[in-house]
Amino acid sequence: MPAALAAYAGAGRGAAPYSLLAERDDGTVVRCGEVVAKAHAGDSDPDGLAVRMRIAAHPALAGVLLAPLRAEAGRLRGRPVSLWPYGAPVDPERPEDAPWEAAAELLAALHRVPPHHLPGPVPPMRGPAKVARALHRLAAATAAPAPAGPADAVRAAARTLPAWARGAAPAPAGGALCHGDLHLGQLVRAPAPDGPWRLIDIDDLGLGTPAWDLARPAAWYAAGVLDPGTWLRFLDAYRAAGGPAAGPPGSDPWPELDLAARALTVQTAALALAKSAQEGRRLDDVERLMADSCVRIAALPPDLEPEPPS
Repeated sequence: MPAALAAYAGAGRGAAPYSLLAERDDGTVVRCGEVVAKAHAGDSDPDGLAVRMRIAAHPALAGVLLAPLRAEAGRLRGRPVSLWPYGAPVDPERPEDAPWEAAAELLAALHRVPPHHLPGPVPPMRGPAKVARALHRLAAATAAPAPAGPADAVRAAARTLPAWARGAAPAPAGGALCHGDLHLGQLVRAPAPDGPWRLIDIDDLGLGTPAWDLARPAAWYAAGVLDPGTWLRFLDAYRAAGGPAAGPPGSDPWPELDLAARALTVQTAALALAKSAQEGRRLDDVERLMADSCVRIAALPPDLEPEPPS
């Protein structure tokens, strides 16, 4: 697939040189010169992806989402394929330069876009579906009879969430336009190498609870992975930019963020345990912190009713 994808990106001009950026079950991504081609998952919803592509190309998202080179997805070997301009990613070797404020400002701008101005029908944000996928991976990886330990704690923590937050029921209707899978790997500078930051990866984009997009840094902060200073920089920048998901400046953000942060903690810990089981290794320090957070979440009373979007 990578070589065929590179040829697609190069408009069929023979064996184009390329670099493989990602190869996972849910997507293969190659860079061919200044073009990036992504083969989306074979089971992607074609109608939902088509709307998401049109949203990414819409003028209302200029300056927020990286716009595709074409507003329609093609097909290659039975999988939908999209083409994008290359953007320079966050440097993992320089965590001190991570663009937390830029990420917060982009999220605030995304959440303020009026959904009725966009091509539609805008699909639901797919964040809860990723929680369900992580729990399924955990179940498959720990199917052999053995003392489950942390896996039991993750499953118990998942049971405290309302069904919609773990992808087991439809999410509350409405909400804001959300990214659905925000992390620092979803930001690039475009044009590379020093253009403005833009959000990428529209596979989970849609309507939902905007707190979900703040949930990963919130979960990291709650688990002790993200230091308080960085968390406050991110939170303050989001609020200052008019973001609607964390309450007004100076207020306690956790009434709005707690549920989504717990859901992302479950997702992260489930994936960590699944990967460690498949690779036959122990959890690393960060993974252990997220699993430990699930032990604390499992002791909380369950959320019996879904909460309305912020």
